[in-house]
Amino acid sequence: MRERVLSQRYELERMRKGRYVRREAEERLKRALKTELIKVITGPRRAGKSFLAVRSIKDNFGYANFDDEILAGVLNFDELLKILHEVYGDFKVIFLDEVQNLPKWELVVSRLQRLGYNVVITGSNSKLLSSELATHLTGRYFEVRVFPFSFREFLRARNFKGVPELPMEEGKVLSHLSEYLQIGGFPEVVVRGYDARDYGRMLFDSIVLRDIVRRKNVRYSSALYDLALYITSNFAREFTYTRLKNIFDVGSVHTLRNYVDYLEEAYLVLIATRFSYKLKETLKSPRKAYVVDPAFIEPSNINSPDFGRRMENTVAVELARRGYPLYYWKERGEVDFVVKGRSGVECLIQVTRELREDNYKREVGNLIEAGKRLGVKNLLLITWDGEEKLNENGMTVEVVPLWKWLLGEKVCT
Repeated sequence: MRERVLSQRYELERMRKGRYVRREAEERLKRALKTELIKVITGPRRAGKSFLAVRSIKDNFGYANFDDEILAGVLNFDELLKILHEVYGDFKVIFLDEVQNLPKWELVVSRLQRLGYNVVITGSNSKLLSSELATHLTGRYFEVRVFPFSFREFLRARNFKGVPELPMEEGKVLSHLSEYLQIGGFPEVVVRGYDARDYGRMLFDSIVLRDIVRRKNVRYSSALYDLALYITSNFAREFTYTRLKNIFDVGSVHTLRNYVDYLEEAYLVLIATRFSYKLKETLKSPRKAYVVDPAFIEPSNINSPDFGRRMENTVAVELARRGYPLYYWKERGEVDFVVKGRSGVECLIQVTRELREDNYKREVGNLIEAGKRLGVKNLLLITWDGEEKLNENGMTVEVVPLWKWLLGEKVCT
């Protein structure tokens, strides 16, 4: 165990010396570190959670990564704590990485806090807060969610600064955006230059086979793997649990529902539900799935029919990154996103590659119809590079380019 702790300290030093792209969650974490609350950093595997913590913690700290089988199997945490102090000296900040791998970790974390340690933990499971933490650490934790690079962070990694003001600068931003929609925002792909397709396939297998199948003791592991491939290949499209059951012929609808939940918990996909003020209607309606990063999508080009769906997927991830639940609207027509905040629906967003004569009625008309039915006046139509204001039937639709929306401070402009 001591050898593993020493080995991890070496990896820690490598992280400290490696290139760091400033993250948008950094200030939030630094503020949290000044409190006695337990700091909980959640997000997909390899999204940069550990890197963010290491670069944000300024005091000396003890570190243990429970992705290591030896440390994950520790039976006496007091012995591990003794070794950590032997290796790192005196510290009051303790950083436990991928803590969900440690049996009864929530009891360990709670005890460390009672002993006076400033505790930072990371986990690659979206249900980390809603179950164990909510039960054992009620009111004593502070969450920081970290996704792969946002487009703003992607530009920072590419050393592109400022907001484009000239056409040539806008062209460069569009070039970067096209690349972003293809390779995604995993730091090792963007900063270290790993091949996005190979990296995505490796990470996909790790999440499905290691984080889900092994930890959840999934009975139909091959069916789960095929389901994950199907869901990620059909991103931004509706699905029902009944249809999935018929395709994969496993157990019951309940089993398929659990499998999709596992994919969502592991941050492989994000699930959108149909917006309705009637709960029963929402529960019975089809879902839509979005992948957490384009690295999990097969490569295509800007002229591909799937490019518009990639744009929609990017908007979905950005909404989730900013803390919004994902909803879509569908009656006679469909609107991609209903942006619901604490005070109600803030705006409606439609995403399309470009606005043309043959899709004008569908894209704009659906926005206006949904706006009238839901009583929402803030209507956005996100396109690749178009920008204008449309007035139809007493309603205004603001057309905004994707790059400008991604770099904007507000979701609803």
